Order: sequence, then structure tokens, then C-alpha cells
Amino acid sequence: MRVLVIGSGAREHAIVLALRKDPAVTAVFAAPGNAGIAQHAQVRAVEASSGEAVAALAGELGADLVVIGPEVPLVLGVADAVRAAGIACFGPSAAAARIEGSKAFAKNVMAAAGVRTAHSEVVDNPADLDAALDRFGPTWVVKDDGLAAGKGVVVTADRSAARDHGAELLEQGHPVLLESFLDGPEVSLFCLVDGETVVPLLPAQDHKRVGDGDTGPNTGGMGAYTPLPWLPQDTVRAIVDDVVQPVATELARRGSSFSGLLYAGLAIGADGPAVVEFNCRFGDPETQAVLALLDSPLSELLNATATGTLAEVEPPRWRDGAAVTVVIAAENYPSRPRVGDVITGAEDSGRNESSAVLHAGTQTRDGALVSAGGRVLSVVGVGADLAQARENAYARVARIKLAGSHYRTDIGLAAVQSRISV
Repeated sequence: MRVLVIGSGAREHAIVLALRKDPAVTAVFAAPGNAGIAQHAQVRAVEASSGEAVAALAGELGADLVVIGPEVPLVLGVADAVRAAGIACFGPSAAAARIEGSKAFAKNVMAAAGVRTAHSEVVDNPADLDAALDRFGPTWVVKDDGLAAGKGVVVTADRSAARDHGAELLEQGHPVLLESFLDGPEVSLFCLVDGETVVPLLPAQDHKRVGDGDTGPNTGGMGAYTPLPWLPQDTVRAIVDDVVQPVATELARRGSSFSGLLYAGLAIGADGPAVVEFNCRFGDPETQAVLALLDSPLSELLNATATGTLAEVEPPRWRDGAAVTVVIAAENYPSRPRVGDVITGAEDSGRNESSAVLHAGTQTRDGALVSAGGRVLSVVGVGADLAQARENAYARVARIKLAGSHYRTDIGLAAVQSRISV
């Protein structure tokens, strides 16, 4: 099987590494890729948001399967263009990708499916913002209704901060989604979905805030870990039965059947799981940890999903142990990051059994590896348990040098110290 992976982040690097280990895969291509992905796949240039360009490249390469990593191409219908060209594609149609592209659409689907989620209200007129804010609190959740790479959300007990964020979004022409605050630890559950067939992967937990102790602004994700030792064993089944399956069924009922990776972000409160958000693709940085423990051939799972035969393959098999992802970010991230700084100590990614360095915002310049984005690298540690996985991840992080960079030191720490309960 010849596979083309679309994207340029650490998520795509993790997918490429998993495909390279798959005996059924004879060639792996990535577009546009990055400096790290180029070590493991044949990299091609492409405008990832152009369905015509991606479909043409897939045809030129003789790809049997296209895997679309980022959300923007999916929302723009790139998967539709690839399938129209007669090539199998892992990723939902533009109609189904609205589950991430429009939070208001997602709320409507969840209401129809009877899925628990936060009470919400859309504000599209600045004159209505103050009155709407008065209907929420004492903790305000203010979101960009569209795609914002995880950085369009403010969760705060400060009404002025909530108002400022909402006003800024409206000034930019973006509708604002206000939500009631959902208490309880958060869980990311990835599910392979083929119409109404739903197959869960390992649950993970993301760390969105930029600083230790969940301080500072939200980011695209500063780290993640899997599995979750504090999560009751029957919770994943309950999430599939009560959340993901009803949403998949409702999308199919609307004529927008989902095919690809449906990602449920949930808060696990006293009354059970409630949806914070849905995404239409593998999450980053959770994917890096989840795929590090996958023991099944990835191409079989992705191709079965893409070709409507997911119900016919065996459920995923997993390695024992745990995995931790730590993101190394550039100076000033999540604001305007500093780029162009030389990176050292990131060599030999993917060749060590206990750790791997996956590239995101990197490129080569005059033979040197340099930073080229906000989240620059993801370091993944695996171990017999979460404590050992953390130790291996942070030992690898310590060898990497990038001027002005920063990372969280507490990824998975609360779980190791048994400070999370439901």
C-alpha cells in the first residue's frame, strides 16, 4: 500500500512513523511535511487546503490511501476531492467536518442526538454581548465559533477578561460561543468512525494551558499522556454508547455520514461524561502518545475506515505501559513565536524504544535544523507505567537546546501523584 499523509505537524510525524513500521505499507509520502518527517517519508510540496492539488498529487504518486491530518483541509472539503478522484481517503467530508468547523452546528447535532454538553449561546452582534455574559458565570467559557487551533478559548472567573475576548472575536468578524463551565477532569477519546461503526482508541488527557499547574492562556496543546489510570474501566464504553455513537448516527441521519477520526473532548463530572467539543481529526499532542502504544498495523485501521469496512477488522491492539508527550514551544508561544533559531539535540527521532522526537515547527537552513513555528517539537516517552514514561520523556527533553524555548514540567504528573479522581 502506498500512503500519502497530508500535514506538517508532530501529529503527522507520528502517523508517518506508525506507517513506516507497518509491513503492508510499501511507500510513505508526506505533503508538505517538515524537516523531521523528511527523514522517514518522501516529502512533496502541496497546498494542503486545495482539494484539486491534493487529489492531483495523490494520483501522480499512485497513492492507494490519503490520510488528512489537519482540520482546515477537512473543513474545506479536501477529502471530498480525493474521493471524487477515486482514491480512498481517511478524513470526513466537508459536511461531516462541520462537527468541528462550527461549534453551533455541533451543538445542534448533540441536541438532536440527546448528548450531554454545556449550555451554550451564540453571540454575533457586539450589542448583545453584555446581556449574554450576564446569563453565564461565575466561570465564563468564551469560544471562537470557528476554527482557532485551540487558542480561541478563554475560560475565566474574570468577567472583564471574558468580555474582552468576546469583543475581540466579534471585532474580527467571528461569532462568539458562550458556554456554561463543565467541571471535572477532561478526557480526549479518539474514535475511528465509518458511518455508524465506532471503534475507540485509547483515552488520553491533553494539557491546554501554557504553564505548569494549568496556568496562562490556552494553546494548541502542551502535552498529553495515555492511558488514564484514574478513569474507571467502563467509562470508554459509556462514552462510545452515550456520546460518539449517537452523534455518528445523527450525522448519518442528516446525510452527512462521518468517515475518519471523530475526537470527543469531554469533562468527566459527577453526572458522567459531558462533551466540551468535537474535532474531526486526530488531536495533537494526544496522537503522538496514543500511536506510540499502538500494536496493530495502522494502515489496516485507516484503510478500513476509509473504505467502509471498519466492522470487518479486529479491534486495535495496544502495547502494555504508558506514553507521555511533552511539547517544546518557541519563545513567546502562544502569542507570535520567535522563529529561525537553531535546534540541537533533536537527532535520531523515532529510533529509541523509550523516547522519540517528533517535529512540528521545524525546517532546515544551511544544513542546520531551525525553528519555524510555535510548537516546535513533541518529545514522546514510553515506559512500563506513567512515571517511567514521564522520566523517559523529560530525560530526552533535557538534551534538546533551543534558545528561548519553554515546556511544561508537569505533563501527567497529577495522574502519577493520584491527584485526579472522578
